[in-house]
Amino acid sequence: MLLAVTLLTCLRIIVSPRTSFEDIPRRGLNRITITVGWLKEHVRIAAAVMYQSEIGVAIVGTGFGQKVHLPAFQIHHRSQVVAVYHRDLTKAKAIAQTHNIPYACSTVEEVVALPEVQGVSISTPPFLHYPMAKTVLTAGKHLLLEKPIALSAAEAVDLHQLAIAHQVNHTVNFEFRCVPAWMRLAELLAENYVGQKRLIKVDWLVPSRADATRPWNWYARRDQGGGVLGAIGSHTFDYLAWLFGPIKRLCARLSVAVPFRPDPVSGEMRPVDADDICTIQVELADGTPCQICLSAATYQGRGHWLEVYGDRGTLVLGSSNQKDYVHGFQLWGSQQGDPLTELEIPSHLAFPKVYDDGRIAPFIRIVDRWVQGIDRGMPIEPSLKEGVASQVLMDLTHQSNQTGSWVDVPET
Repeated sequence: MLLAVTLLTCLRIIVSPRTSFEDIPRRGLNRITITVGWLKEHVRIAAAVMYQSEIGVAIVGTGFGQKVHLPAFQIHHRSQVVAVYHRDLTKAKAIAQTHNIPYACSTVEEVVALPEVQGVSISTPPFLHYPMAKTVLTAGKHLLLEKPIALSAAEAVDLHQLAIAHQVNHTVNFEFRCVPAWMRLAELLAENYVGQKRLIKVDWLVPSRADATRPWNWYARRDQGGGVLGAIGSHTFDYLAWLFGPIKRLCARLSVAVPFRPDPVSGEMRPVDADDICTIQVELADGTPCQICLSAATYQGRGHWLEVYGDRGTLVLGSSNQKDYVHGFQLWGSQQGDPLTELEIPSHLAFPKVYDDGRIAPFIRIVDRWVQGIDRGMPIEPSLKEGVASQVLMDLTHQSNQTGSWVDVPET
């Protein structure tokens, strides 16, 4: 069908209603030669698209992975889920049977040993990211990794170097780069809508950890990558770099609002040392000040908002949706002191389809970039390189919190 449509399109261009055969001699033989060459090339491309093979993908992580990664890979036309991992083989088999997945595995080593697996998508808790991703990269498999990509910048750098050494394609699920309202914000900033930036403000205030009776788990442990900084601060650092460029220095304060949580088995209260509130002062490389306030412990918090103030105008992007951190974003703008008005999101940025879980649509776009990178053998963004940059800033945030001082960000 695609080939036929392409042929018809090519023929319409060559012999349009406004073209008469009497005109061809005046246009010259080169016109015909070029047109035939163009037709042959586009027929070749269309045929190649038709016969592109599916990419066999393994799902490692069945919490977020089963809610977002698995359906997205099953929806994408070029990916086929061929294996699923769970440390409990019985559970892995049950998931595989439910979703018609050929292989169920209880170790990552089993996953990467499967010849049908070309790429691996990892969405386990952060403390497992480094060892699992290292196994995947060492096996020469393509990698899609959830954020934060590791527990330290040293681990993150090691993963990036491994990916380069093994010449595999790699990406990180920094999905705000693929959300239509955010993409429109990026376009307007590139068009200098606000002029010279004066102030950037980020508020991300949600209630996900506000309930003190929520059971203790890895999220309560800093040594396992828990805390609001890793959960949403990793996103914040990435989109600040994407939209505004590098950060020069920062000063941070991390807080634990709920210091104890009940053990899910014994019910005994266990200590929490992972932050659930984080405030950061940032200075961009161009000197622009930025305020960041992150919290997972705020009942009726305002949601997720990014405000950009400049000498020509203001842009405000935000969502008050407390149940879904992708659905609900709107964009407002003002120039020369006029009232804020909602800005339309162009159709070319819209999702082809939206889902009940708002995280699926932008993740499909991440998958699509990854697949294109694999096809072309070319690096993409966001990649492990951007994951390293985010991890460096998280490490420096912890350092600033410990020293109570500003810390400089090393140039990369």
